[in-house]
Amino acid sequence: MTRVLLLGAGRSASSLLHYLLHHAPTEGWQLTVADAQPAHLAPVLAAHAAYARVVPFNLQDEAGLETLVSAADVVISMLPALLHGPVARACVRHARHLVTASYVSEEIRSLHQEALAAGITILMECGLDPGLDHMSAMRLLTSIRGRGGQITAFKSYCGGLLAPEAEGSNPWKYKFTWNPRNVVLAGQGTAKYLENGRLRYIPYQQLFARAERMWVPGVGELEGYANRDSLGYQQPYGLQNVPTLLRGTLRRPGYCAAWHALVRLGLTDDAVHLGNPATLTWAELVEAYLPAGMEAMRLPERVAAYLGLEVSGPEMQRLEWLELFSERPVGLPDATPAQLLERLLTEKWALQPSDHDMIVMQHQIEFTLNETPHVATSSLVVVGEDTVQTAMAKTVGLPVAMAVRQLARGTFGQRGVVIPTLPELYEPILEELEQDYGIQFMEEELAAHVPTGAR
Repeated sequence: MTRVLLLGAGRSASSLLHYLLHHAPTEGWQLTVADAQPAHLAPVLAAHAAYARVVPFNLQDEAGLETLVSAADVVISMLPALLHGPVARACVRHARHLVTASYVSEEIRSLHQEALAAGITILMECGLDPGLDHMSAMRLLTSIRGRGGQITAFKSYCGGLLAPEAEGSNPWKYKFTWNPRNVVLAGQGTAKYLENGRLRYIPYQQLFARAERMWVPGVGELEGYANRDSLGYQQPYGLQNVPTLLRGTLRRPGYCAAWHALVRLGLTDDAVHLGNPATLTWAELVEAYLPAGMEAMRLPERVAAYLGLEVSGPEMQRLEWLELFSERPVGLPDATPAQLLERLLTEKWALQPSDHDMIVMQHQIEFTLNETPHVATSSLVVVGEDTVQTAMAKTVGLPVAMAVRQLARGTFGQRGVVIPTLPELYEPILEELEQDYGIQFMEEELAAHVPTGAR
């Protein structure tokens, strides 16, 4: 029997939990699900009582965490990323494997030697992005190198979007399928990447104004903006000498220009509490960010003039749709602008029962083979089943669950703090995703003189 502990069972864990429950009887797993609100999980686990149980879990209860971890063999943390540190340290103390979908923090990275000494694996970045991006990119890079190809450029983009039929009249063509706060604060800081051998920086104030257009088969035209740090994957991907390296996030065309308007207005700022009453209206809030002297004009006209936009243009239409110029109360006292925006968007961008989300990922790799330039792409499109078994939940949770299966079986032996860039880990996961779930990357090689997406 292998004891598996799942910490946190929110929206993103639905497919992960389904996989664990499905395979527990045949794999000999005893599953414990620990969540802050266990009541909603009881009906789900009721039919699996012989090998699964749910228990309450308080994030502040250190003793409770120690008890849960010590009673497990493999721990899965689907908690917020900031909470992985205490979990990882407990896993080291009790010599228990840990799997998460989150980025490797410096705190976790510092545990590498202790994890090695304990003989355990702390497997990070094993979800979608990060996760499937590593696995699919490494498979394609390894294939190209195996043929003698020399990589000259690597770009990788991923986005959680809506299936076209779910976009409806929403001009943003976007709804939340992941943590709303992460979306509102996306890109804050400075993005850095390589372009033609030169280091490039994009400050947050300009990030969404410098999106690139691209084409993904089966989806059409999208736009991508650069992630905060593309350089961290030079060493894991073996791209130390590649002149162009960029990782980015995908959105539908027009999203970035409208979000850039929100940034310029100051509505994504999370540093300053406004001291506002909950009854403050959105019109009053936006008004407070505008310079004096234009009071004779309607608020939308003033905003458009301030931002240098057409009052009837697509960016202003998207802002109007959000009700930013209305008498709607912000509803939250003494908040940051980002908190107020998050509250508004959580309602405006909520998935409806009939909605289906969509995951899109694409790698673009330029390389030379026998002194001839080539371009290869690897594209993934996954559409969710409903608002529970979403594409986001599947592509985040299934790789985590499949990695747990390998650790429980003892078929993955790498120890310490690792990410899924090793073929003995990612090949079985990609194969299982393709064969059992239809989650498959479509790889294509183009003549180098044809721009990516031009067919």
